[in-house]
Amino acid sequence: MTVRLVLLGFGNVGSALARLILAKHSEVRQRYGLDLRVVAIATGRHGAAYDEAGLDLARALEIRGSTASLSELAQSQASSDITGLLEEIEAEAILESIPVNYQSGQPAIGYLETALRRGMHAITANKGPVVHGYQALSELAGAKGRQFLFEATVMDGTPLFSTWRECMPGAQLTSFRGVLNSTTNFLLSEMESGKSFDTALEEAQALGVAETDPSGDIDGWDAAIKVALVVTVLMDSPLGIQDVERGGIGELEANQIRAATQDGLRWRLVCSGWRENDKVRGRVRPERVGPEDPLYHVRGTSSLITFASDVLGDLTIMGADPGPNTTAYGMFADLLNAVRAS
Repeated sequence: MTVRLVLLGFGNVGSALARLILAKHSEVRQRYGLDLRVVAIATGRHGAAYDEAGLDLARALEIRGSTASLSELAQSQASSDITGLLEEIEAEAILESIPVNYQSGQPAIGYLETALRRGMHAITANKGPVVHGYQALSELAGAKGRQFLFEATVMDGTPLFSTWRECMPGAQLTSFRGVLNSTTNFLLSEMESGKSFDTALEEAQALGVAETDPSGDIDGWDAAIKVALVVTVLMDSPLGIQDVERGGIGELEANQIRAATQDGLRWRLVCSGWRENDKVRGRVRPERVGPEDPLYHVRGTSSLITFASDVLGDLTIMGADPGPNTTAYGMFADLLNAVRAS
């Protein structure tokens, strides 16, 4: 069975996904009888390309590292309007990894709606569409007999949502607590070793752990939208990012980091959600944790979340040193699960 794919976004995650599709192509065809074929790629910096016969992914990856345009991959010119391009394309799935819009989830929500309406599975690594459009996109997917999946949005592809979806039917999540932002955890870990904030940030940016503008991480926005996402999806209670109590590590001074270390403690940017009477609350804030706390042992870019439910004791899931490759795998796993179930 030929599975035609659209890649929307071709940054670190999108290009890692392309490499994974190339590496796993023969295996997926042999194990599942699926011939994965990327027919379109749309980007902000390198243009767009569409060829119903399939695009040369190896050449696309070369173009990404140059100043050339993806239009070289196809004989005909693809529409630069992404919505218009999606209206033209016949495909089985869209895999979307464009930059997040914390406040509205657009334009990604609109792109995913168009893809679902046209009969594609919608798979995203983008937190915005899940927080701001989860119910509408899920209902549209159900009406079209397609799936809206987003395993890569939290903990970079670690099977968080699928664990609950597949392994814990009937369970009710009562609370969660974790470290969900890799950038701030890396910075705090480096500062614990005596480095200044500026030095730690420069190293994080050089490694690709932090963005050129790291404010979304440092000010707690990335962590807050992940809290809102987990609450919305797993606690069945829509929560906006503005409803999450938010603090960031920018308020921490170097002397506070040193003092905690001297006391045998560590600072962590802690994400939590819990049921309180008839409401669900969410919070992100720096906290000091001790060796008895699982968060104490989460260092570098690793992340961890502990769930409490009405049927089990604490369940902890950890993802060690994630990056674009693990995020790409989350999207790849969603793709295989969606197509095999359809």
